[in-house]
Amino acid sequence: MTSDTGAGGRLETADKLVPASISGDAGFLLAKLHAAGSVVNNKALEEFKLKERSYSVLALAASGLTPSQREMAGFLSLDPSQIVALVDDLEKRGLVLRSPDKQDRRARIVTATASGERLYTAATKATRQAEAEALNRLSAEEVRELKRLLRKALWSGLEG
Repeated sequence: MTSDTGAGGRLETADKLVPASISGDAGFLLAKLHAAGSVVNNKALEEFKLKERSYSVLALAASGLTPSQREMAGFLSLDPSQIVALVDDLEKRGLVLRSPDKQDRRARIVTATASGERLYTAATKATRQAEAEALNRLSAEEVRELKRLLRKALWSGLEG
């Protein structure tokens, strides 16, 4: 969408609003970047019949870290019922398995099947390309620094 700049030129409406004070708010900037990234990611994941959330669950299931559904919910900032629905869908597709946790039989560990691992590997290539597209205004070094800073803000002392 465009608007007239008044000088005979055109200016993107979104660009027109960049000087607004909210553009300096970290929460707004993070939400805006996430929204833009989600659109690009979901488009890249279409061919795998995944969306960003189901891909995230599959990524954790394929991580080798044997996460429980509750751990996934906390890590992904989703309600446990949302994780159950996502895992149900992936399980029906033969991409993940649920098994009781040996330490707590009430908890369910989610792991990727061989088919899930293959799909995850292929989908990851697509998400890496989507990430490059979403962050195309940054240099490779700036992308590494952005990720480092985000990890530090989220998990100070645990980033690796």
